[in-house]
Amino acid sequence: MTEEAGSNSQADQQAVWEAERTHPLMMKPLADSLSQIYDPEIRLNILELGLVRNVVIEENHATITMILTTPFCPYGPVLLDAARQKAEEALGMAVKVELGGEYWNPSFMAEGVRDNWGLF
Repeated sequence: MTEEAGSNSQADQQAVWEAERTHPLMMKPLADSLSQIYDPEIRLNILELGLVRNVVIEENHATITMILTTPFCPYGPVLLDAARQKAEEALGMAVKVELGGEYWNPSFMAEGVRDNWGLF
């Protein structure tokens, strides 16, 4: 994801997956699959929350970079493993899920979701 320094607009916080450029035909099946994974406490899926920060697809494997809503999210390991499993099903290849170092904030949420969340 590229982001202008000092910019805080919601559009600038949305992740841009590298695979959107390199493998655009694989993105819909992947997004459909990942959107089935819900954070059980927040009741939004990992794409609505903006937790999937990047997807890189290479010849025979993919790497997904995800973050969590909190550093010690009790459901973190389950969400990461579910993302790996769903991505492997959708892409038909081995997938590694890495935990990114960036801290989540509500501006990462999908457009329209944050406004309807009721906390802001």
